[in-house]
Amino acid sequence: MKHMAAYLMLVLGGNESPTADDVSKALSSVGVEADSEQLDKLISELEGKDLSEVLASGEALLAKFGSGGGGGGGGGGGGGGAAEEEVEEEKEEEVEEAPPAVDMFGGDDGGDY
Repeated sequence: MKHMAAYLMLVLGGNESPTADDVSKALSSVGVEADSEQLDKLISELEGKDLSEVLASGEALLAKFGSGGGGGGGGGGGGGGAAEEEVEEEKEEEVEEAPPAVDMFGGDDGGDY
């Protein structure tokens, strides 16, 4: 896979037909060692082929497999009773009265200064 990825990056970079040496240099520039046997096999399989045609034929093969699952199922709806109890408890707490207001100077008779 690393060989194919490097090959594709070289093609995207403008090298229409990368050689095994090109791919090896690209991989070694990022500290990855190329497997010469696998790389030679890849280059021989892609030699003389148009990359867009190769990708299109691969896409057609993948279409036969389908796209897989239809996504995850919805979450479970159980446990709603506990949430209702919490709401009721919150309402009870809000009912508590606030302490009476005291004027700024500590008196509570409500008169002027």
